[in-house]
Amino acid sequence: MVVAEDNLLVRTGVEALLRTERGVEVAAVYANFEELMAGIAGAAPHVLVTDIRMPPTSTDEGIRAAETLRRTQPDVGVVVLSHYLQPDYILQLVAGGSSRRGYLLKDRVADSDELISAIRTVAAGGSYIDPLVVDTLVSAEVRSSGSPLQRLTRRERDTLAEVATGKSNAAIAAAFGVSERAVEKHINAIFGKLDLPGDRDTNRRVKAVLVFLAHASERR
Repeated sequence: MVVAEDNLLVRTGVEALLRTERGVEVAAVYANFEELMAGIAGAAPHVLVTDIRMPPTSTDEGIRAAETLRRTQPDVGVVVLSHYLQPDYILQLVAGGSSRRGYLLKDRVADSDELISAIRTVAAGGSYIDPLVVDTLVSAEVRSSGSPLQRLTRRERDTLAEVATGKSNAAIAAAFGVSERAVEKHINAIFGKLDLPGDRDTNRRVKAVLVFLAHASERR
């Protein structure tokens, strides 16, 4: 895997943490967007861990790197590290699909389990959104008048929050101590209440998450 981060302390810390993890090899480390895009073309890593803002503009370089890799190296997983709990960043990150994409708050990087979980999830083709981000956004949306989430029961909102982090039905069932069938019923209820069509070619789990992310983004 490769790491891209302009802050020396954060870059060194993330690299040191990853080098202690069994089965993880850090192949390269970059300090800005240009270095990253020039180097990753020939590196073909399994996963990129990148800051969301880096030189030269310090705006959305991590998101743009993820967008480029979606076209040029679609098998590369990307975990974006951010100080910002902003839904529009997440929407940009998953606009081309949520597979192999992760979003983690930098404050959580000190928790090695959280970072490694995000890395392994995207490497396996899944998606990962920081549970703290999801909890905060869902809670804010529930309090907002006119939010589609107000149609959901508390259990359905909790289920949607788990879906948003990238968990499977089996993982959600284990977390709640219920059967997978019960989780399926909650998810189908969510789809119905959020008016998501039963299109087999559409990932309704992703759409359900985007409903509240998009709504939260509009309110910021």
